Amino acid sequence: MTRITVLGAPTSAGAHYAGQELGPSAIRRAGFVDILSDAGLDVIDAGDIRGEVFRVDPDPTPLRNLGAVVDVAERVADAVQEHVSRGYLPIVLGGDCTISLGVVAGLQRVHDDVGVAYIDGDADLSTPERTHSGILDATGVAHFLGLADTPLAAIGSSQPMLRPEQLVLLGYDPTDLDTYDADVFAARPELLHFTDDEIRADAATAASQARSQLAERTAALVHFDVDCVDSADLPLANYPHYGSGLSLDTASHLLSTMVGADNLAAISLTEVNPTHDPGGEQLDRYVSAVATAIADGIRSF
Repeated sequence: MTRITVLGAPTSAGAHYAGQELGPSAIRRAGFVDILSDAGLDVIDAGDIRGEVFRVDPDPTPLRNLGAVVDVAERVADAVQEHVSRGYLPIVLGGDCTISLGVVAGLQRVHDDVGVAYIDGDADLSTPERTHSGILDATGVAHFLGLADTPLAAIGSSQPMLRPEQLVLLGYDPTDLDTYDADVFAARPELLHFTDDEIRADAATAASQARSQLAERTAALVHFDVDCVDSADLPLANYPHYGSGLSLDTASHLLSTMVGADNLAAISLTEVNPTHDPGGEQLDRYVSAVATAIADGIRSF
């Protein structure tokens, strides 16, 4: 049986504002670990790494809180390396999206060919030259591909961290010009990608193609950002997306299919801001759907 460890990365350092650092504890309180255990999975809660809270960066830099973001990503990498080396499949609870760079860096210390299924409402292709906000949360894929030359891009075992064929983007909104860049895809035909429209039209085919591409890798991370879900359905994302994205049901089925890959090595769940849901009803829906999807996917190995 797959041994699972749940690890929190309580950080909002790379975000637009504070709140996401509360995500890991809120997800646990809503029963995430219990749902996995009740589904028959072998799971332990490994607690949290030391995180960082968003602050207004006084330095005149196009990338806000870069030092704190790098520090957290390196701590995530250390923890992921430790747990994977001991034979566990880590589920990392975020926190903002930059934690996934740390997850990949940690996996690369153990596996020589890591792939990533990046389920996200944004393409996250902002670079220091293109960003208007300086928020690192929107730069993850740019860092993976070596388009952003910062210390965050250097935490992995290779430069760039990922080749185009090691990455699949699923569910992004191509009308968000701050995070989307069509030229990146045109120059990299090996980079498989599916918009939110394409996922809504045929999620099964997109997931099948994504799994086939990532099956060539020795290990895979499934990154799941809650902002892939239309905020009209689930208003939990740190940066809301109304009228785009997927239904929670579609997103959950997509997650379950990707988690069912034979080479699954880690999962990252990001962008939940529990301050958007004081009553907890939406968080309960999220945790129930996501934990059940993960359990179903893992049991299908």
